Amino acid sequence: MSGHRSLVAPAVISVIALIAAACAPDDEEAAPEEFSPGPLGAVTVAPDDPIMIGVIQAISGDTASLGVDQVRAIDLAIADRGGELLGHPVETQVEDDACLAEGGTTAAQALVANPQVMGVLGTSCSGAAVPAMEILAETGIATISGSNTSPALTSDLEGTQGAANQPGYFRTSHNDVVQGQAAAEFAFTELGAQRAATIHDGDPYTEGLATAFGTSFTELGGEVVLATAISKGDTDMRPVLTEVAAATPDIVFFPIFQPEADFIVQQAKDFPALAETQKMMGADGLLSDTFVVIPQTEGMYFSGPATPTGSAYEDFVAAYQAEFGEAPIQAFHAHSYDAANMLMDAVEEVAVEEDDGTLQIDRQALMDQLYATEDFEGLTGTLTCDEFGDCADPKIDIVQNTAEQQTIDQVRGNVLFTFEPGE
Repeated sequence: MSGHRSLVAPAVISVIALIAAACAPDDEEAAPEEFSPGPLGAVTVAPDDPIMIGVIQAISGDTASLGVDQVRAIDLAIADRGGELLGHPVETQVEDDACLAEGGTTAAQALVANPQVMGVLGTSCSGAAVPAMEILAETGIATISGSNTSPALTSDLEGTQGAANQPGYFRTSHNDVVQGQAAAEFAFTELGAQRAATIHDGDPYTEGLATAFGTSFTELGGEVVLATAISKGDTDMRPVLTEVAAATPDIVFFPIFQPEADFIVQQAKDFPALAETQKMMGADGLLSDTFVVIPQTEGMYFSGPATPTGSAYEDFVAAYQAEFGEAPIQAFHAHSYDAANMLMDAVEEVAVEEDDGTLQIDRQALMDQLYATEDFEGLTGTLTCDEFGDCADPKIDIVQNTAEQQTIDQVRGNVLFTFEPGE
């Protein structure tokens, strides 16, 4: 009997323990695990503090319209959420990169100095992105650009990582491999051009796009008779235009910025072989309200992102006009709006809220969430991010400036050709 009792007693004790545990008050349950930041650290947002978003855009100089347009779109994206995220007000720290490499460096340094910046929207220009991304990546800050397009920042779209690619870099704008294909396809198949010349200025954007155009034009059966360059700050374009005219191209593709492009179109009129403006083709960097009003741009072609369609975009434009007293002034406002919403959606997914209202935003978790973006419905299409940070649903329009004085809206609306990869 004694042996029997020794077997039963532990079982009885176990049952009693289980009953006691089940009846224990809730406050005696195991406490939730304490938040532990990942390898990149976390941003801690106190209960009454704002969520800080860094913004790097060109808001001064000759490319200011590119950055101002995107800053406005970011502001509208935040306003559409009532200015709040997870019960915290959203604030931005805006830094000017002036579309320059040194500007990107300075802007990124200013943002990493603020430990509350949980993510960055920008830069405007690929040239500013290269040094900025090195700084931001070292700190583990995820960044989404609405207008960078250089293949070097992501990949060649065939699995080869770009030379300037950094972890945590994303973009909602197209990869210029696609824009180069679009411009070449139009020039070769629609215009019947057989001979092309390209001009860049050494910037990662301009050089990458000129190269992409040349590669596609050659693959189609055309010949790049001259691939040349100018330097930023040049005002006398006659030496390079003399070289271009001597090559007798059917099309001159110069995806550069103002003010250098101003001097090219104005001085090209002095060369009979280039005086026909329909031989001149620019890209999205020149689709601005300050370039298309130059008389010598009449007849020029431009490649750039297609203008979105649909009621959501119409509502966005109406809100933009109501807030800023004019229509969008550049080509990438919708892409920047999408970038802002992608970032804020990702924060909502990964942020951990503590009992007192403190938010913990883990940098690695935020980055991982952005890489996992799939079928995000934005103004610019359905966005899915790849392993190198390309997220766009790219569509490229070829437009023409057919009147001496036109608004940017009229030029962008004069679509002659639309290109989508795979179509």
